[in-house]
Amino acid sequence: MLLRLRGPDGMIRINIEKTDTFSELGRQLVAQLPPTVDPSTISMSSDPQGRDSKTLKDVAKFKLSQIGLNHGDLIFINYKHQNTANGHTNGAPTSSTTLSSTNRLNGTPVLPTEDRPVDPPPLTSPTKVIKNPWEVVKQSPLDDRLDKEDGKIPRGRDRMCKHGPKGMCDYCMPLDPFNPQYLADKKIKYLSFHSYLRKINSATNKPELGSSFIPPLKEPYFRVKRDCPSGHPQWPEGICTKCQPSAITLQPQTFRMVDHVEFASFELVNTFIDAWRKTGTQRIGYLYGRYAEYSEVPLGIKAVVEAIYEVPQVDEVDGISLNPWGNEADVNEVAKLCGLEQVGVIFTDLLDAGTGDGKVICKRHADSYYLTSLEVCFAARLQAQHPKPSKWSNTGRFGSNFVTCIITGDETGQIAISSYQVSNDAVEMVRADLIEPSADPTVMLVREEEEDDGTTSRTRYIPEVFYRKINEYGANVQENAKPAFPVEYLFVTLTHGFPADPKPLFNTPVFPIENREMMGESQDLKSLAKALKIHGRNAIGSFSDFHLLTFVHQTQILAKDEEALLCRAATTHDLSDAFQLDTKQGWLTLEAILAETGERSPKKRKRPCRSSDEGGQSVGEASSSSAASSTFNTTNKSSEPLTKRLAAVRLNERNSSPNKSFYDRARYEEL
Repeated sequence: MLLRLRGPDGMIRINIEKTDTFSELGRQLVAQLPPTVDPSTISMSSDPQGRDSKTLKDVAKFKLSQIGLNHGDLIFINYKHQNTANGHTNGAPTSSTTLSSTNRLNGTPVLPTEDRPVDPPPLTSPTKVIKNPWEVVKQSPLDDRLDKEDGKIPRGRDRMCKHGPKGMCDYCMPLDPFNPQYLADKKIKYLSFHSYLRKINSATNKPELGSSFIPPLKEPYFRVKRDCPSGHPQWPEGICTKCQPSAITLQPQTFRMVDHVEFASFELVNTFIDAWRKTGTQRIGYLYGRYAEYSEVPLGIKAVVEAIYEVPQVDEVDGISLNPWGNEADVNEVAKLCGLEQVGVIFTDLLDAGTGDGKVICKRHADSYYLTSLEVCFAARLQAQHPKPSKWSNTGRFGSNFVTCIITGDETGQIAISSYQVSNDAVEMVRADLIEPSADPTVMLVREEEEDDGTTSRTRYIPEVFYRKINEYGANVQENAKPAFPVEYLFVTLTHGFPADPKPLFNTPVFPIENREMMGESQDLKSLAKALKIHGRNAIGSFSDFHLLTFVHQTQILAKDEEALLCRAATTHDLSDAFQLDTKQGWLTLEAILAETGERSPKKRKRPCRSSDEGGQSVGEASSSSAASSTFNTTNKSSEPLTKRLAAVRLNERNSSPNKSFYDRARYEEL
């Protein structure tokens, strides 16, 4: 018989026999309920108001016929959900739960992240939003500080003003940070994130109406929604209009999460480009820095780059292959001790022009491309791995502050830097596996629902994708994005530059850079001893190098508090921290190891004194010999290098024994 069960998430229909028990009915019911439902709280009743309801565990042993249920009867059910905060159920990620409806025909389970290039953060469903995210989501201190600013753009008195000095009118009142006329006059192409937030919030919430606050930001979601309330088997076995994604209409993004990229010093970029100058192959590295306010744009944000970490890679003339980065967590830990974080990625795309004057070929321009489809997918993956927490989004996050920088040739043949970010739509399309790069760098391909072997994908649902453009008649028309569309719809441009008065965080870059063994540069204890100047006793301030700090962390010699003190001394350049570090046991151990491993300073050997009764040289003879050699070296050879003079002293001492004749240096100087 067919039983209908109506609950908070919709109607569920179950085919079952009269002789079956409620335990069997509950087993089939739980399989069709959302995975967050607590089975122990399921209750059933014949009354819509839930009067005289019985829990499922109380009637589990009774047969359906004993209760008097017949074909077509309607049962009202109620239940409670488990704790789903932060995408977890009872402390376990929901992504590890696989229901029976997600199995293939051969019995192999289809994992939720299968066929997806980027594993999204564990979230049961986009409908499972955070209640009052402005109370529970912790933003960065910079975002909290910008939220408190009004962002108004002040204006002076205009010639059209008719009021007094303390008055205000439409001609001199402050402008909103998203004012289009002001942005056009200042040639600002994109809104800053906080300007866009104020623009959306002013249209979403009306405080004067007394309505409840609604989070103005909402991330795009182009995947099939999980836990559909319609009661059908979940995708790929079932789909409806409630859970399938809507059609996508691509438009250029009008805002950017970061407005400017500032490199702490020119030497930072120049050292990175030296890898291409020495080998002729491309190079990639991760940017470590911090985010700060950018005053050139209303409520703007800039990424200040303090270090570039070159990850394990295989460099080629026309590209780069990344190897597994095993110590990423260690590098991030050192960066955190220095007050830094991953802010972006940088790579080169240089080709020598062959003119011999250092010029390079300009490959990226208006008639070719600025960012290839492959680079868009690569940047989208990285931005998906670095989400931005925001208390103004119903999911607790919105976009990413991760930037992508490219070092390439400009129109004049000079080496230049370009900075980009991909749009939020591009990140979600890559996460949903809707697009893939093409051989043509200027276009992006829309994927098919079939796999490479011709079978239908079990996790990928491709909605309709459109984009708008200006046709040859000047009309704004909508075009179908299949099979390909221009990549210009998927990224925004950023500005970049260097400070007028550079004050880099790390001011003594003398340590070899990591993963440059192919160039003849390697990091070892000998190079560490040379960089720290252990034997010269000038270690204070000589360890202000990010690459040196990461190498010291890998040695695991210093304790946690000692390593924190080292990073603080390297970034603040405080002598008190450096002197305090000299008293730490771990640092003294490191100095002792480096003193035995590194290059040793030459020392003068003391000749043992021999008494005259042993048949050797007398003390007086030894004194006269030593004095003679010292006088000879200081008077006649003071212009020689110190190493050469010390070698002569040791040779004189060795030849002053009674069994050997005295070595006359003046006699053999011509030799």
